[in-house]
Amino acid sequence: MDSHVLGGRDLHRRSTTVGSRTRVIARGWERRIVVDATVSHRIGAVFPYLSDPTQWHDFAPAVEFREQIDVGPPRVGTRWMATDRIGPFRIHFTDQLELLDENRRVVWLSSAPWNARVEYACVEAAEGTHIRADYLGVLDGSLRWQVGWLPGWAWHWILAQDFRRLDRLLTLKARQAGR
Repeated sequence: MDSHVLGGRDLHRRSTTVGSRTRVIARGWERRIVVDATVSHRIGAVFPYLSDPTQWHDFAPAVEFREQIDVGPPRVGTRWMATDRIGPFRIHFTDQLELLDENRRVVWLSSAPWNARVEYACVEAAEGTHIRADYLGVLDGSLRWQVGWLPGWAWHWILAQDFRRLDRLLTLKARQAGR
């Protein structure tokens, strides 16, 4: 990976807990965080969680609420009302499904104040599922002072924890199914 980023800070860190690697770029209010993580479960178990916002609260504590706005089964263009809780702050916005390549890749767009694009790319690996999560957003409004001060390593740590929790959740479900 190129370690030089024009006009911004580029930080590389490696974490062995879930086999994650990150790339964090901070430019003004723009945040780009790339987390490479391995979850010790097959894509068929992992991908449904990444492609269904109504399940995100099961492993991502910042997700407080997701409800589909558009009628019919989810498809590209479908939107969800969304609320995240960051500390004492509730952040309201809309999520939209931009791309869905079943069991391979899903891309989400979030409206202001996140103004974000989040891509989850999954590849089957010997040890489970390798996920490359690419978060790119430009913080807007009050979100700038609520979380804009967080350093890049903190953003990475928070987002990488979601994959650790997803791994634990899937392990628990597999154990329960085996009983």
